[in-house]
Amino acid sequence: MAQPKVVIIGAGIVGTSLADELTARGCTDVTVLDRGPMFATGGSTSHAPGLVFQTNGSKTMTELATYTVEKFVELGAFDQVGGLEVATTEARWTELHRRHGWARAWGVPGELIDPAACKALHPLLDERRIIGGFHTPTDGLARALTAATAQAERAISRGARFLPHQEVTDVLDRDGRVVGVRTAAGDEFDADVVVSAAGFWGAQLGARVGLTVPLVPMAHQYAKTGQLAELRRDGWDGDPRLPILRHQDQDLYYREHGDRLGIGFYGHRPMPVDMTTLLTDSDGGIDTASESMPSMLPFTDDDFAPGWAASAELLPALGDSKVEEGFNGIFSFTPDGFSIMGEHRDLPGFWVAEAVWVTHSAGVAKAMAEWILDGAPTTDVHECDLYRFEEPAKSPEFILKTSSQAFVEVYDILHPHQYRSDPRNLRVSPFHRREEELGAHFFEGGCWERPAWYEANAGLIGELSSAGVDFPERDDWSGRFYSPISIAEARWTREHVALYDMTPLTRYEVSGPGACDFLQRMTTNNVDKRTGSVTYTLMLDETGGIRSDLTVARLGDELFQVGANGPLDMDWIRRHLPSTGVTVRDVTGATCCVGVWGPRARDLVAPLCAADISHEAFGYFRALQTFIGSVPVTMMRVSYVGELGWEIYASAEHGLKLWDLLFDAGREHRAIAAGRIAFNSLRLEKGYRAWGTDMTTEHQPGAAGVGFAVSAKKGDFLGKAALDAAAPPSKVLRSIVFDDPTAVVLGKEPVTLAGADDATVGYVTSAGYSASIGRSIAYAWLPADVEVGDAVRVDYLTETYGATVHSEPVVDPEMKLIRR
Repeated sequence: MAQPKVVIIGAGIVGTSLADELTARGCTDVTVLDRGPMFATGGSTSHAPGLVFQTNGSKTMTELATYTVEKFVELGAFDQVGGLEVATTEARWTELHRRHGWARAWGVPGELIDPAACKALHPLLDERRIIGGFHTPTDGLARALTAATAQAERAISRGARFLPHQEVTDVLDRDGRVVGVRTAAGDEFDADVVVSAAGFWGAQLGARVGLTVPLVPMAHQYAKTGQLAELRRDGWDGDPRLPILRHQDQDLYYREHGDRLGIGFYGHRPMPVDMTTLLTDSDGGIDTASESMPSMLPFTDDDFAPGWAASAELLPALGDSKVEEGFNGIFSFTPDGFSIMGEHRDLPGFWVAEAVWVTHSAGVAKAMAEWILDGAPTTDVHECDLYRFEEPAKSPEFILKTSSQAFVEVYDILHPHQYRSDPRNLRVSPFHRREEELGAHFFEGGCWERPAWYEANAGLIGELSSAGVDFPERDDWSGRFYSPISIAEARWTREHVALYDMTPLTRYEVSGPGACDFLQRMTTNNVDKRTGSVTYTLMLDETGGIRSDLTVARLGDELFQVGANGPLDMDWIRRHLPSTGVTVRDVTGATCCVGVWGPRARDLVAPLCAADISHEAFGYFRALQTFIGSVPVTMMRVSYVGELGWEIYASAEHGLKLWDLLFDAGREHRAIAAGRIAFNSLRLEKGYRAWGTDMTTEHQPGAAGVGFAVSAKKGDFLGKAALDAAAPPSKVLRSIVFDDPTAVVLGKEPVTLAGADDATVGYVTSAGYSASIGRSIAYAWLPADVEVGDAVRVDYLTETYGATVHSEPVVDPEMKLIRR
């Protein structure tokens, strides 16, 4: 859409940043409305402490923060005093090593320093209580109101207008598309695009247009001390000099306010705010952040007591001081801690940019402007996408529980395999009861219970050890949420046969006279093949970036089953559906799937199957509708683990019977049930990528190693023009194999070239221990000129491991195993 007329709801840091980004790109017909005054509107921006620590476990969130810092520095609205995170426990010190790894992986300057260096940077610290610190010199304090005002003024100079005291009560639409908004005063503003940047009012605004915006306004404590002599300096102009400070072991952070100290505390109970009872600006009298406003609630002294005690221990200068003022400020929290961005699928033109903190504000605005005007942001934002949530995760109970837990865990040390404890068991496969009987340890993903390993297989460790299989010891961190049983399960799959619960694999039924043409247009490979074919293919966005990878099985002339990655795929497909001729249904919950893989898979399945499943009759990447016993099934000869076997699908009503038939028949072949950790290690051995982890919209197929899924003979498809015009990639995804048999990494670690300086050249995406070669294998994005055989180094916590770039696949490069 060229030069759309845009209305932005909310003149806080997000709305003003977006107005600036849009007008800078030539979109100048922009109106920004706010219920409060300009620019201390009464929302979170008005009272935000402004601490910006860029480093995050998410590459996306780090990039959004880095852009925000760069922009605010240019605006003169950022005090680049640096950031300092201190450790008072060994666990936190190790965690700071992990954070330092993230910073290096994502390009944020930083270093680990000793207690004396921490003290030199922040003289108020008691260095005897510190083990060490992580210093990031480009972090600092965003002056949110200054930044908002400066960006608004630039937008105004280009033609935008900002109107205070305009509370939007209705979003107007015509023929299913946004056409404007109406305010409480009855004024109407025409628009092609309406963006909700209303902060903690965003969920209410979304509900008015039938949209669930899963956020919870949460009160968070912030206090200011009395005057501290230690903060006064000769010739001092009042600007902050000390680095912003985090004491995450006690859920605390600190910043200067002249000769006083500001203290933020996350260690109190979650305090969700009921927006229906929140005070509003009834007289329009709010004009500064220091005055009473809706987003500043009364301070609850008792909740702050533990935080004050811990602060006085770390900063002895507070011993003679006290809290002179404080408030409980409202911020938005989401179930997974990420922002919420995107366009309403069922009301085109209505966009949201919510749950955005000052830290990421300008970065989010830039991505939103690119998305609205160009069709896709240059930064991958799938973690923030409005439609990333499964249906159970949109329930009020789920949103409240998980967002409250996200508040509790803001500064916690969270393991990448540490899954939520509540709510659980929202989605279970028909095999769940049998899996529990086998002692399954469950991970959770997409609200599904997914077996990670089975205690019933513990006896295999001794048997395989006697046969020469290694089970290396793990360090405490990588050993959490892990069992060596998974090594046994992976090796057993390669040597015998195993059953994998693949029910959580998202699947769609695409049908109708236009189904084939539609899928041809949406995907990169040729799916217009005869009935019974299965095709691995990709979906690209308008820039040629990888939105998803799919398996498409043609079950009839007008019937396809699509194996997808999650709700974002359904959103993308539905946005591009023609008005007639194609129907798409999510059949995941109505069906189930067992993966039966291993050299003895055919011995197990053939006696049960009504059809001939020999290699000659049922080749690789073929589909067949038949029966296992009396159970109607669809069998697909595909294998994400790179072994002989099938994905076997059935209606959920038949699931338990299907499992029992297969498991009972497997006893004579010593079949086992195997879990997700084994599954992951096997797919790494075979060079199979995972979308969202190994590749995203930031990557094009050739660079990600999936260029074979783009048909050279196919006509036009979504993203083809951009792909054809793309420059050669500067980085490519490579497999690396670790030299040390005991080396283990978990993902997101920085990679350097062996023999070179310490410059980080890439990062690990995913990793797993290979029971086939007795080494860990990982994927890493590396410079395109890195070759097979080159040596690299990977920094994991406090260790550095050597590794070698390996050809792919690492195991069975001739691909003989899957074609037996």
